Amino acid sequence: MGVEMFIATVVVSILLAAVLVMSARGKIRKDPSIVPTMETVRIPEDKLPALASLEIAGAVGLVVGLFWWPVGVAAAIGVVLYFVGAVLAHVRVKDFSGIGPSAVLAAVAVATLVLRLLSI
Repeated sequence: MGVEMFIATVVVSILLAAVLVMSARGKIRKDPSIVPTMETVRIPEDKLPALASLEIAGAVGLVVGLFWWPVGVAAAIGVVLYFVGAVLAHVRVKDFSGIGPSAVLAAVAVATLVLRLLSI
């Protein structure tokens, strides 16, 4: 179970890190496909760099965590909390149609955390 579990951890961690970096890039560049969503959930445009920083930190932590597991666990917990916060932001404004991507990424983050814990 050890090697296979670690390979799964590597794959999921790297894929989630890539998604986080792409999302951060969109927030930094104020991509027209991201800004309306942020407006819908009432996130001011001046807060986008802070959210992007959290995503980049999560991505870096997931990758570093492949070499030092405590960092990976901490990063995965942070990413889970980030996306749970995103889901709650959609719920707060009753934007139930926009919850999907955040909920999926929260689930992927939970899977990443579980895999990281199982591959220690």
